[in-house]
Amino acid sequence: MRTLHLVTHPEATHVVDGLVGGWYDADLTERGRVQAEAVAGELATRLRPALEAGERVAVASSDLLRCRRTAELVAAGLGRASGRSIPVELDEGLREQSYGAAEGRPVGTFTQQPPRAGIDPLRHRDGVPGSETRLEVATRVHAVVHRLCAGPAEHLVVVTHGGAATYVVTAWIGMPLDSVGSVRFVAPPGSISTLREDATTGDRRVEVLGDRRHLEVC
Repeated sequence: MRTLHLVTHPEATHVVDGLVGGWYDADLTERGRVQAEAVAGELATRLRPALEAGERVAVASSDLLRCRRTAELVAAGLGRASGRSIPVELDEGLREQSYGAAEGRPVGTFTQQPPRAGIDPLRHRDGVPGSETRLEVATRVHAVVHRLCAGPAEHLVVVTHGGAATYVVTAWIGMPLDSVGSVRFVAPPGSISTLREDATTGDRRVEVLGDRRHLEVC
């Protein structure tokens, strides 16, 4: 049985500063760092019995700073729980959707155009120069998830962004790329979603989506 623990990065500076995120390399805020510590502690507690039993864990993260810092704290916590070093695999494929020329600029600088009637939202370009389509984001995220699931680890920790998290879920449950254009799974900042594979049937389910109870003290 395999379990994917989906983590969305906590509060980041671009949100507080009112800037567009995407590939803009914002850091965590001080509050976000505290939240990341809480995420790390929660995952270490949840996975400790499995790690002590010898089950394997892999940690993969978007290479952007706000995710990387979160993933490093998570890996350190899991390392302490397991008694062995756990590396973080950084992958550009787990980045947020790119918003092109709008990234790092004040929100509202560019006006995003909604899809016109008859235009597939999966392939729609929103009028911002250099921005990605949903299909482009989903394609790269699906590729990363499928590669991770082909590995030997029983537990996968994936640290990514709120928008990209949707496509981690769609990849996990086997949705075809052509079906994900109008789908949204909401995973708030600093949340942990639990995606589990049935040991008997191999069926994959979304067991918990967007859990933030570990942040109640932050």
